Amino acid sequence: MAFALHAEGLWKLYESGDSVIQAVQDVSLSINQGSMVAIMGPSGCGKTTLLNVLSGIDEPNSGIVMVNGENLYGSSDDERTRVRGKHMGFIFQEFNLLPVMTALENVELPLLIQGRPADEARQEATKALTAVGLGDRLEHRPAELSGGQQQRVAIARAVVHRPTIVLCDEPTGNLDAETSASIIGLLRTLCNVGNTTFLIVTHDESIAQQCDSIRRMSDGRFLEEIIEEE
Repeated sequence: MAFALHAEGLWKLYESGDSVIQAVQDVSLSINQGSMVAIMGPSGCGKTTLLNVLSGIDEPNSGIVMVNGENLYGSSDDERTRVRGKHMGFIFQEFNLLPVMTALENVELPLLIQGRPADEARQEATKALTAVGLGDRLEHRPAELSGGQQQRVAIARAVVHRPTIVLCDEPTGNLDAETSASIIGLLRTLCNVGNTTFLIVTHDESIAQQCDSIRRMSDGRFLEEIIEEE
């Protein structure tokens, strides 16, 4: 069985004046389907750059990224877009919801972009919002929702197309401690019940401790082997 995500020998270099910054240095990572993995490290350690490379936003100088057995950096930009759209979901610190759209419309939009029939997209979006506890908020716009509720809409949007893996960049960074705990609890439930795979970049140790394993970064590299959580 293919890994949800497998990366091998990733390097990402940036030129800065006469010097070269090695933002990601020979990083390899394999994530099993249905697991939660945290990447931790201080600001500037390379974890966001690594996430950008793993998500197809920023092409590596060398190395491979495989998502559900498919090469993310394959033959063309169109192929990369296809793999991202089919296999990946994304959750960010900023909710990135469209303010003029309802929660339901925000969640069904990715399916409509993929060409799914309108009735099917609406049905799947309703299911996803119900799964994150917002079945009674379908017609609310983002401004009518709390921060935690907006992030739940963003989570529903990320999982509505049943991606292989969801990549999360500080998903609770704009939330208070209590709301953060509820959001991570939700991700844990989606992982356990729905077999959804999550890769979470976070500064929050309490969030990382709820994941199945933790990788810690410094100066563009992983510091040690995988730490399995009990």
